[in-house]
Amino acid sequence: MNLPVSHARASMNARRACSVWVALALTGLVVFVAALALGSVTISPWQVLLALVHASSHVADGRPAGDLAGEIVRSLRLPRALAGFSCGALLALAGALLQVLLRNPLAEPYVLGVSGGAAAFAVAALFAGCAWWFVDVASFSGALLSIALVLGLARREFWRGERQEASPRLLLTGVVVATGWGAAITLFIALAPDDRLRGIVFWLTGDLNGAASPWLALVALAVALAVAVPVAPQLNVLLRGDALASSLGVPAAKLRLRIYVVASLAAAASVTTAGTIGFVGLVVPHALRLVLGNDQRMLVPASALAGGIAVMGADLAARTVIAPAQLPVGVVTALVGVPVFLWMLLGKRR
Repeated sequence: MNLPVSHARASMNARRACSVWVALALTGLVVFVAALALGSVTISPWQVLLALVHASSHVADGRPAGDLAGEIVRSLRLPRALAGFSCGALLALAGALLQVLLRNPLAEPYVLGVSGGAAAFAVAALFAGCAWWFVDVASFSGALLSIALVLGLARREFWRGERQEASPRLLLTGVVVATGWGAAITLFIALAPDDRLRGIVFWLTGDLNGAASPWLALVALAVALAVAVPVAPQLNVLLRGDALASSLGVPAAKLRLRIYVVASLAAAASVTTAGTIGFVGLVVPHALRLVLGNDQRMLVPASALAGGIAVMGADLAARTVIAPAQLPVGVVTALVGVPVFLWMLLGKRR
């Protein structure tokens, strides 16, 4: 008697998911074209298309010639748009995975101290006046050190058979490590000379202005999706507890470790590329969960796509709102993320 109802419900969920995916794809395409066309110099969508295929157009309506437009698109805006998309996708993917790991919809990529380690080492490099490539290397090294530190301190939490207390202890370990890194960052800021303080502040608030190459983040995104998406059905089982997961043949301990490593490395690659961009890993998966439900098969890839769109759009706003001056992209995500998240919380309470 319940089969027709279940079938109708599954069909409705499938239609809703399809609508969400179509909306995300169209939104992503529009934001991507806008990110390439808009800025201190406006380029028509047709010139953008020609630039992407290495063609040229003629001067029209006071816009730059095709060669100059192509150079702007290919050398400046395309790498920045790709970096913004990949960083946002990594953060949202990491947020979705950590919310499964900690069984907490309020978890986000920076909660386990990854960004703190990356930021502390990057600020130290900026404080010393190192080149930008060395800042990136230092940032990623700090993130790896923080991952290893939390993993070493909380290793029992990944391998215990019943994890009723694993999430709080793991969370507390990450918070304590992050607090230590925060103290180091504050010390460097207090001692930094004025000519380096601006660069440090921009990096700490998230800045795509120095993201000359998006390849690290793009490769990290491809690897993270390749690892996370195939185990999404197992994540659904893990959410129901280790006992059920073990009875169904899901290796809960190994799966938790995989989630932690993938989420942490995803956050590390994002922080290395663009600094600390807040609220994306928290708000995006939470918002999609209200629409798609808690099925990780849909939520994990959708979070990556929506997170990429969110940061790409935030970066577009950051460099156009007060052009030719630019805002840190992390400021825009925070200004938008705070009221959106509060609205979602109030809506759920009602």
